[in-house]
Amino acid sequence: MPEFKEIFPVFYSQLPRSLQADFTACLEMTHSPDAGLRKITEKVEKLNLSPAFSDLARLEYVLFQMRHDTGAPTAELSEITVNPHLHLTRSTWSGLLNVIRRESSVEELKAADKDEFILIYRHPQERKLIIRKATKSDLLALKIVTDGEESETLVKDGQITPALSEQVLNDGVDNGILLQPQSKIRRSPAHIFSRGEDSDKKFINSDFFTLQWHVTQKCDLHCRHCYDRSERNPLQLSEGLRILDDLKNFCRAHFVKGQVTFSGGNPLLYPDFMALYRAAVERGLQVAILGNPAESKILDELNAIRPPVFFQISLEGLSTHNDYIRGSGHFQRSLKFLDLLREKDIFSMVMLTLTRANLDQVLPLTEVLRGHVDLFTFNRLAMVGEGTNLYSVEPEKYRDFLERYLAAAENSSFIALKDNFFNLIKQERKQPWFGGCAGYGCGAAFNFMALLADGEVHACRKLPSLLGNIFSTNFAEIYNSELAERYRQGSKACQECKIRPVCGGCPAVTYGFGLDIFEDRDPYCFLESP
Repeated sequence: MPEFKEIFPVFYSQLPRSLQADFTACLEMTHSPDAGLRKITEKVEKLNLSPAFSDLARLEYVLFQMRHDTGAPTAELSEITVNPHLHLTRSTWSGLLNVIRRESSVEELKAADKDEFILIYRHPQERKLIIRKATKSDLLALKIVTDGEESETLVKDGQITPALSEQVLNDGVDNGILLQPQSKIRRSPAHIFSRGEDSDKKFINSDFFTLQWHVTQKCDLHCRHCYDRSERNPLQLSEGLRILDDLKNFCRAHFVKGQVTFSGGNPLLYPDFMALYRAAVERGLQVAILGNPAESKILDELNAIRPPVFFQISLEGLSTHNDYIRGSGHFQRSLKFLDLLREKDIFSMVMLTLTRANLDQVLPLTEVLRGHVDLFTFNRLAMVGEGTNLYSVEPEKYRDFLERYLAAAENSSFIALKDNFFNLIKQERKQPWFGGCAGYGCGAAFNFMALLADGEVHACRKLPSLLGNIFSTNFAEIYNSELAERYRQGSKACQECKIRPVCGGCPAVTYGFGLDIFEDRDPYCFLESP
């Protein structure tokens, strides 16, 4: 049996020397640490020592047990459950963790106003042993999972909001006190692209799903490359609420975090936008906005509900060129708006549509934006809709631009990578891949879908890619359709490519060049042998 000092090192060090031998004997006279712990508790009471010593001994015994628990993987799960390698212990003393960390002594402990709870567990991914004080969120997450139907009743009765329930469960999974089944947003065997490379594995399952929701076609701008100015029936709020419920159920059934990215047109011009935004938050979904510069009071309304994950606007180059594309005065309004977002503590993003005309303005623009924006990136022009009126970058010039942009990004905290073809360069340099456009290469119909105001669901908003209509079916049926699976597989020309897990080119760009997105390579691909 282990020695006393091995199981209870802090307890032993805190004892008066005259008592150390007596307590060591408690363990030597028993056949197990469990029995020894009972003897220790009895002796603490008999010697009239601080009762905090008993709490300290119990906590150290759990720690000893947990150090020998390797956190072996559990069987495949069918629902969210408590981490089996977790122990929740109660303490009536405030600051007991400080004693364990040898930052204070037992004599300094004071009785807590109310019981404190301490978590000891192995993180399911990192396998490291964690000991910390349990937060209210931790305790609520454990209660929701262990109480089951009783907690569902609390949600229905309004004692716990759905948003809070979803958030604490997500947090519990993230910090490792809860385990959830593997995401069902997973590349199928037909396009897992596994060639025995370890780098493939982390790009197979997505733990999030994004719905880009174009709630209105109305817009206060008329950009020269707009890919859809068509008239569509306006969305009724009641329909929108039903869609949010469907999305929440889809994400829950697939064990992923759900995000709604509101777009348009300009989503803020949708008459019931704030009601829809609030409803998304209340359902525990993350929310983001792709829009145009807005007034301060609108941002205050958003923050009062819950700040968006990000607010993205678009710029198309330096002032003169941008205003030619997006309208007079847009550039300066945008800079002021980015500063307003920073003032309101809302994460800001700028997206640029890369064309032949603004290729040489991208990096100069990033210098102008330094200090104004949290993240900058670009998409290549998709020659769709009014985008056919502009010129795409010559494919032979694209690699040089990517290398210059990549060099700038490596020395910047806000210049981000999005285009999948950065991984072509990273592969050549034997550098780790990044996630590409949607974190898993092309996200079309995989961890991303687009919804239009009239209910049309598309694999990608930048090209005609109709999958179905949400008013006649639901997200699960649309997602699991043969057509959606075809978009997930991507082009046959890319199937054997070594970087396929994080690439696949851009179907919208391929479509704009008049090619078959299911058969042909993206015309910008510069990989000589896929």
